[in-house]
Amino acid sequence: MIPKDPVILLSYINTKLRDEYPSLTELCAALDADQAALEAALAELDYHYSPKQNQFV
Repeated sequence: MIPKDPVILLSYINTKLRDEYPSLTELCAALDADQAALEAALAELDYHYSPKQNQFV
């Protein structure tokens, strides 16, 4: 289950990216998550996905 709270979501997603997935696309496919919705939720906190760093910064 993906957290709904944006701050917890940020921590959860960045941890998953660091420990388990080489890209946001692969994470979303594995978790059956809507990538656009996830990016929009974190953009509200002014965090954006960096493919080079493979995390939201």
